[in-house]
Amino acid sequence: MLDAALIQQCADPSLKPAIVEQFVSAAGSNDPFAVTVKSGSRLVLVPKATSADEAMAIVRQYVGQAVVRVGLTQFPAGASVEAADLKLDLVDACGNLRMGTAMFAKVLRIVAKWYGNPTSQEVFPQIFEDAVYAWKTGEFEGVSVFQAPDPGAEARLVVTPDMKDEDAEVIELQTNAAEVGKAEMRIDLSRIGGQ
Repeated sequence: MLDAALIQQCADPSLKPAIVEQFVSAAGSNDPFAVTVKSGSRLVLVPKATSADEAMAIVRQYVGQAVVRVGLTQFPAGASVEAADLKLDLVDACGNLRMGTAMFAKVLRIVAKWYGNPTSQEVFPQIFEDAVYAWKTGEFEGVSVFQAPDPGAEARLVVTPDMKDEDAEVIELQTNAAEVGKAEMRIDLSRIGGQ
């Protein structure tokens, strides 16, 4: 479980602390020096890093050749930064939490937009589950979520006034009123029935 002060100080402010905890529990690690390397569908065994320098050496060795996940949030090291830009923030607990939760908030907005930015609280668990899956795979419905533009203004996570920090499921997804009704058609049903 993450320290509440670490979440308060470092996590993206658009996510409630309970959502941050749920995200790290579902997709992250308890070890800020944790490095996971996958090549295709195979997990590459790497030595356990005991310091920031060791963790960064492992990251630099594999980034660009395999999928490298780092730190508390298992941030995708090569997905959004160039190998030359890799910094110790990846293995710093606060820095990793800041970058990881900001990126996860974007992934959550991408998934919510795909769902049509519903306002029903009952839909949030499915959106969250799909966002965690997209975080782990890097894709959602054919979109590379780490490189995709942030739909930020179109899909904002807004906390209901009565939401408690420990209740991650009570959240309202709200759309920008100007965007309602402008969604593209996802499936062309015009040819059904021989027309």
